[in-house]
Amino acid sequence: MLLGTIYSVGEVFEIMIKLKIGIVGCGAIGSSLARVITKDFSKQAELVALYDLNSSKPKILAKRIRKKNLVVFELGALILRSDLVIEAASSRCSWGIAKEVLSSGRDVMVMSVGGLIAKYSELTKLAKRHNCRVYIPSGAIAGIDALKAAKIGGVKKVTLTTLKNPLSFKGVKYIEERGIDLFKIKKDRVLFSGSAAEAVKLFPQNINVAAVLSLSGIGQDKTRVKIIASPKVNKNIHEIKVESQAGNIFTRTENILHPDNPKTSYLAVLSAIATLKQILEPIRIGT
Repeated sequence: MLLGTIYSVGEVFEIMIKLKIGIVGCGAIGSSLARVITKDFSKQAELVALYDLNSSKPKILAKRIRKKNLVVFELGALILRSDLVIEAASSRCSWGIAKEVLSSGRDVMVMSVGGLIAKYSELTKLAKRHNCRVYIPSGAIAGIDALKAAKIGGVKKVTLTTLKNPLSFKGVKYIEERGIDLFKIKKDRVLFSGSAAEAVKLFPQNINVAAVLSLSGIGQDKTRVKIIASPKVNKNIHEIKVESQAGNIFTRTENILHPDNPKTSYLAVLSAIATLKQILEPIRIGT
């Protein structure tokens, strides 16, 4: 604050409480969040840093949103600037990012939840030790609120069935190793059926929803997942069935694809925005 400058009480209060946010990963999700933070949340939050292993991405993004001095070249530099770090990189590095952020005493929002599923216990201990918060958006599925509530009374079974267009699985190592020609799939084909733990390992870019579902419910080993390549669909469809002491729950989400990345559902980005809104606003609605 410059000496001699006169501010109203409201202006001083606004300056003091702005949440400083850094984004790691400047792909489709990170870019969408950067635009929203600078446009819609500018009174409550400030985007202070961008980082990506591909150094050209944050430069391009900073130019698009017309913000200077955002690009940093080390994760540590981004963390030092931020109160909240948003991970939007990949499941391969999300745990490492979360660990470094929490160890530095900052809060973190994790988008690539698959990278945390095997480290949840360690993540919890680390957050408690440093008195920090970890935010995990619901992502591209509905019903997480009901599942969390039902878990209190006891959940017997959780099943996720995912249907995607075959071309959504392009580049997946599991598919390539089995010699599956995605272009030749003319009717629904089950690509995988097993535990959420296996699904997250084999389909790291396609099945973050299984990780969120597992962490909210009965765990990665008990949560069952079926992945179907369906040439009839042009949306990412997720059906969830929950059997519990409180009753049976069924949800079906037909997701519009993100315009910049067909492997990502648009709802996943909106879920992150809604989570950020809950962080910034005084009233929270829903479980």
